Amino acid sequence: MKNIRRSIIAAVTIAACSSMLPAEGFAGNGCGGASWYALRSKTASGERMNPAILTAAHRSLAFGTKVKVTNRNNGRTVVVRINDRGPFIRGRVIDLSRAAAQNIGMVSSGTAKVCYQVVS
Repeated sequence: MKNIRRSIIAAVTIAACSSMLPAEGFAGNGCGGASWYALRSKTASGERMNPAILTAAHRSLAFGTKVKVTNRNNGRTVVVRINDRGPFIRGRVIDLSRAAAQNIGMVSSGTAKVCYQVVS
């Protein structure tokens, strides 16, 4: 009887905690805000940032990871390669290069609500 009670308590605790997970998933998927940048400085991976190529910054995904980013306002998508760290602003989950932002139609607004998914 004690084991059943413990199992029930454990299941309820896990269910309650899972509802408090951040928007960013553990498997490399998530939704939140995105912004774009066009600096020409070195990225955290050591390569020079080039605003004309499809790259992005993410806080924890491995450098070189390919990520499909979808603009939730218009449904447009782009695949980017992670080569930098960031963003460091609350609510934002990814920073895109100017070229990537242009592909999904967010250059003029500067920010957008997006979802992203690791593709490789």
